[in-house]
Amino acid sequence: MVNILIIGSGGREHALSWKLSQSEKVETIFTAPGNGGTPNNVPINVDDLDGLVDFAKKNNCFTVVGPEAPLAAGIVNKFNDHNLKIFGPTQQAAQLESSKIWAKNFMKRNNIPTSRFEIFDDAKKAQKYVESLDYNVVVKADGLAAGKGVIVCSSDDEAKSAIETILIKKTFGDAGNRIIIEERIDGIEASYIALSDGDVALPMATSQDHKRIFDGDKGPNTGGMGAYSTTPIIDDSLAKKIQEEIIDKTIHAMKNEGILFKGFLYAGIMIRDNEPFVLEYNVRMGDPECQPITMRMDFDLYDYFEASVGGKLSSMPTPTWKKQSAVCVVLASKGYPESYPSNEEISGFDSISNDVCVFHAGTKKTDGKILSNGGRVLGVTALGASLEDAISNVYAAVEKISWPHKYCRQDIGQKGLSYF
Repeated sequence: MVNILIIGSGGREHALSWKLSQSEKVETIFTAPGNGGTPNNVPINVDDLDGLVDFAKKNNCFTVVGPEAPLAAGIVNKFNDHNLKIFGPTQQAAQLESSKIWAKNFMKRNNIPTSRFEIFDDAKKAQKYVESLDYNVVVKADGLAAGKGVIVCSSDDEAKSAIETILIKKTFGDAGNRIIIEERIDGIEASYIALSDGDVALPMATSQDHKRIFDGDKGPNTGGMGAYSTTPIIDDSLAKKIQEEIIDKTIHAMKNEGILFKGFLYAGIMIRDNEPFVLEYNVRMGDPECQPITMRMDFDLYDYFEASVGGKLSSMPTPTWKKQSAVCVVLASKGYPESYPSNEEISGFDSISNDVCVFHAGTKKTDGKILSNGGRVLGVTALGASLEDAISNVYAAVEKISWPHKYCRQDIGQKGLSYF
């Protein structure tokens, strides 16, 4: 039996702990720092690498890293130095997410399909470049910005404003010291996530995130307002193309450059005319994609984490999945992704049926009550025989949960239905 330490405090971490707790090999799961729904919370922040090492050592833990910030800070390297087992990529491998510029240059030199781009640290030069183009662009901060450092533009004026926001106003701090201006590829976006041990990468179930705050994909980007799995947008032939031309190519190119990529590799894919392009890499499971994907897992996740760390994924059977669809609707605090209220009591958990999981994110437990404590508060996730059934089931559950400033999109999964 093994103890597990899950690092993070979001819905992804709650979903991972929920799935890992089903393994017969797992004894106790700790979460640092956790939230109002996670088990055995440990008051150690994700940036306290020494504190996390000490806890894992004293409690003989296999550690799983949820969010990107500790990966970018080199937590895996530190744990490896102490001969502690930890699931996730090293600091060098995490550059695929921690520096969008590093990732774009990596894709360019390894011929991995992505959009045309240029790099700038001077706002005037960047704005002049925009004027020279005959296509719309996306402006991206180089560093980590909690999923919000990407501004999709529909005109030169919008692009110039985005440049000013990132480079001059420093809205994203040092993450925006440099920017990428890339061609905007209009198509359909989906998420493709694989589990790698540095040599091979096993695909997870496909999914689609909903990044904008309002229905119909309107408004600013968020960390994700909901997701569903599996998505009809990626059929078998397209999945094969993404796996071979993007995922496998990325893992092998990283290895050729002297970097073993272990952990979850996430490719945000834009599909245009049935051709996939990489919008961005993440070096961890997506959030909220993790929630519907874990609900559909029909295998022992711990076994695959252990095989990833040990470099033995090639000996593992192909992961199997429940045939049902799963949908996650994120319940947020009204005002997110800008300012929003906190410390509001949440009610309705008792009325949720067993076939629905409510994964906590921005919550805390105080005097036995669950209070809102963040922008994205809960990820209500349900299975269904079809995508339509799963949507119906999840929104029925959403109605039962309430707090004064609850907000959610009403159209999660509808993109998938339009394919049937």
